[in-house]
Amino acid sequence: MTDASKTVGALDGLFVLDLSRILAGPTATQMLGDMGATVIKIENPKTGGDDTRGWGPNYARNEDGSPTDLSAYFMSANRNKHSVAVDIATPEGQDIIRCLAARADVIVENFKPDGLVKYGLDHATLCAAHPELVYCSISGYGQTGPNRDKPGYDLMAQGFGGIMSLTGDPEGAPTKVGVGIADVMCGMYATIGILTALHHRQKTGEGQHVELGLVDTQMAWLINEGLNFLTSGDLPVRRGNAHPNIVPYDAFQVADGYFLLAVGNDAQFARFCDVIGLPELSANPDFTTNLARIENREALMAHINPVLRSWNKADILEALRAVKVPAGPINNIEEALTSDQAVARGAVRDVAAQGVKGGEVKLLGNPLKFSATPVKYNRAPPRFGQDTEEVFETWLKD
Repeated sequence: MTDASKTVGALDGLFVLDLSRILAGPTATQMLGDMGATVIKIENPKTGGDDTRGWGPNYARNEDGSPTDLSAYFMSANRNKHSVAVDIATPEGQDIIRCLAARADVIVENFKPDGLVKYGLDHATLCAAHPELVYCSISGYGQTGPNRDKPGYDLMAQGFGGIMSLTGDPEGAPTKVGVGIADVMCGMYATIGILTALHHRQKTGEGQHVELGLVDTQMAWLINEGLNFLTSGDLPVRRGNAHPNIVPYDAFQVADGYFLLAVGNDAQFARFCDVIGLPELSANPDFTTNLARIENREALMAHINPVLRSWNKADILEALRAVKVPAGPINNIEEALTSDQAVARGAVRDVAAQGVKGGEVKLLGNPLKFSATPVKYNRAPPRFGQDTEEVFETWLKD
């Protein structure tokens, strides 16, 4: 196992100027910071910094117990960054950004399209001045199209992009995913785009503009349901926890709660039927193949649901695992993050943080595992403006 303390990050030496806020852009720049890039986060002194600093109710605490400006939401996407307070609406602030841009390899921003033109900090201006620069713009609907000027919060992207029409109880209202998944996935696509552009630059010496929208990326990850519609012309419907292409694949009620069953092929289905005492189902042509089970979904549920309600969770999970039928629990967040698997994989990290109660904050770990350049947790999410003087002295020297 590589000693992380003695390695450099894969992106060590890369300078990222982060003009983004909320979640999509910060997710991308946090990922780059985790891999070793130096990330300078610019925050507006007039507003107290990134909007999410005020998105409570949960905050890291000062030693005296009072809340800091490190909300749980802010900390979720802002580790491994330096916070610098700069007002880009002023000529002085614009000069500072231009000086930092001259040193930067990457700029990430999520202003409204053309929102930085009036400051001379838009991609066209800065890329013309620095042809090797990789400039990434994130917005709600992208830089073109009839909706380009509309605001683009995660909820709006989930609604416009179609995922809410697939999510929730079949008899209930369309439902958003429980976290800002459109933002997070947009940030992940942005990271891929930035790294791709950097690879191109390494070969050619040319930077470029990378631009994407929350709605674009949300529609891109409609995956099988998007293709189900494009292939058939039939609109997918909400199925709760059920799967449109695999049956049985759902949450099922047992005597003491619910468990998850994911039968991926016909052989697994036959073993499942043996376990629950209904071997005849797998021999029934209405249920023998997955296609038949999709066509006769309701009839199959009528057979298996009453039988499953006589089991308890522990027994059904043990019995199915013994015959290699995929089944599992439905953990709450505490159960998930304190599980043996989560501990073994480093799902939660304690990161040293000056000035907070206990001297550290708990963060979600980066899931990437590198054999040679492991992820580091060098910097806790910063307090607002804490690195302004240090960055000016380091990066604004003549």
